Amino acid sequence: MGESHVMVDRRTERAQRTTCPASAAQAREDMREFFSELSPAPTPESADNAVLVVSELVTNALRHAGGITALYLAADRTTLEITVRDPSHAPPRERSPDLNGCGGGFGWPLVRFLSRKVAVLPSAHGGKHVRAVLAR
Repeated sequence: MGESHVMVDRRTERAQRTTCPASAAQAREDMREFFSELSPAPTPESADNAVLVVSELVTNALRHAGGITALYLAADRTTLEITVRDPSHAPPRERSPDLNGCGGGFGWPLVRFLSRKVAVLPSAHGGKHVRAVLAR
């Protein structure tokens, strides 16, 4: 795991952290570490939802978008924001879920269901940002 620290903007009371995890498991751990430095901590339900969303976004970037170039985590008093940057310009696409358990297709609908807002934006560094905003 790369060195990263939570930065807090006192004006906006917004905490931020940037990492570059190599796996979904590492991204989940980065998210949990980020939560451990927030005060007040997110509710248990919000924390569980955010860990699931970060896991799905990172997994999707690894499987379908050529990897992860950055993971941005942010929080203010009411929201948690997760942004994954990847090298692909192609937006995430809906796939029919594989009910036999081998082919996936559940992640993107789950991210959209758990998030207040989801956006796919071009990155100035190439590729795209996939941003999910959840309740804190």
